[in-house]
Amino acid sequence: MASPQALEGIGIVEFGSYAAGPHIGKMLANFGATVIHVESLARPDGFRMQYPPYKDRKPGINRGGCFAYFNDSKLGVTLDLKNREGRALARRLCCWCDIAIENMRPGVMDRLGLGYEVLKADNPDLIMLSTCNMGQTGPRADTPGFGSQLTALAGVCGLTGERDGLPTVLYGPYIDFIASTLGAAAVLAALERRRRTEAGTYIDISQYETGLLFLAGPLLDYHLTGRIAERVGNEDPEATPHGAYRCKGDDWIALSCWSDGEFRSLAAAIGQPQWSSDTRFRTLAGRRAAAAEIDAGITHWTREREATAAAKLLQQAGVHAHPVNSMADLFTDPQLAARGHWSWQRHPEIGEHRYCGPAFQLSETPGRVTSAAPLLGADNDRVFRDILGLSQAECATLREAGAFA
Repeated sequence: MASPQALEGIGIVEFGSYAAGPHIGKMLANFGATVIHVESLARPDGFRMQYPPYKDRKPGINRGGCFAYFNDSKLGVTLDLKNREGRALARRLCCWCDIAIENMRPGVMDRLGLGYEVLKADNPDLIMLSTCNMGQTGPRADTPGFGSQLTALAGVCGLTGERDGLPTVLYGPYIDFIASTLGAAAVLAALERRRRTEAGTYIDISQYETGLLFLAGPLLDYHLTGRIAERVGNEDPEATPHGAYRCKGDDWIALSCWSDGEFRSLAAAIGQPQWSSDTRFRTLAGRRAAAAEIDAGITHWTREREATAAAKLLQQAGVHAHPVNSMADLFTDPQLAARGHWSWQRHPEIGEHRYCGPAFQLSETPGRVTSAAPLLGADNDRVFRDILGLSQAECATLREAGAFA
């Protein structure tokens, strides 16, 4: 028998799409919350059709891997929020729920009649979270965009890449996941506050601002010294060597030495004991000046070894080192397997595949993936009849009126 979950009994309505909003809902659903993901037939979640991969490389409304990955363990419904009856049902869902999550552009929910003040009048202890690029206020609040551009704006891309090369645009909605993880924590804090005060709250998350948390060092350096951080490839101001090195075949290993002692351990481990007595290598500055020679020596050693074996030898010697994993490596990683990170679920169209479980666990109420992501509108009957209590005749009338389009 499955153990209880920490958020059982908590209801969430999610007016979100793509990554930032739905990822919050996924994390909370994995700990037992009942999450209802709201889309429309006319405008389904963009991850369904706009982002590969797709089952058998054939796009389809229920074949998108990105949508599946961020919407497991949820119920899926369709509502036309431009339809009067559809909006009325959305309000009824928000009366039922504890938490409403949305990641539309600022002002959209208000224009639909679903803003916080309206919903709070119906449900005074409602917790509502809005997350968008810039937050709900400020001169650029209405600026649209996706994660790749947001990482550029937040200064991350300007620090990524080779010293004399172009800024590197990071893969995917990197900052969205910083924002969504903080968003989940903010929702939990709001639930605790409500438990103590019986009051709801409104949470305004600026994805742009959450991205700045990963730049604490460069921001502080500029504040204190006026220095502007620049791209340096794999270099690090406190560690040398610090980089990725080719191993046998197409594998790589990442390693770094953070002290004189660790460098001496590296030298002994890779058969370069003379480095420990070489006066050029006794300081960080000296090793940085001779980086090309050191990198060549490391590569000579790594090219003869499998990445996993090389990493194990270096770790045993006290050197920070790990293989650079491929996607296939992640699915066979014994550490992830031992912690039960991957959960097999059968999706009606995609078939059997593995979902990401929670990255943290609670000892008494562990989280888990409970179902595959929903097909578009798959749970309309369950939600509107079983949860909201509508009759079959009422549902038929609303369907005829276009509420579920």
